[in-house]
Amino acid sequence: MTTNQNPQPPTSQGHEGEPFLSVRTTVVLLTATIIGFVIGGLTVFTGTPMAAAVIAGITSAGVCIPVLRTLIH
Repeated sequence: MTTNQNPQPPTSQGHEGEPFLSVRTTVVLLTATIIGFVIGGLTVFTGTPMAAAVIAGITSAGVCIPVLRTLIH
């Protein structure tokens, strides 16, 4: 019984030089996340329940993504 052992480690067959996300996409998503945290934090300070603040933060982050996508080049 013989087994074929490959002495070299397997290499990925994907695109080795390309990043997972472009710089523009990363900046847009990071900015949207920061805006969501700020809006959520400000909503907590108004005295609303935590669940409402989370919903406000997620909504504001989602709404600002298309706007940021057109503003950031």
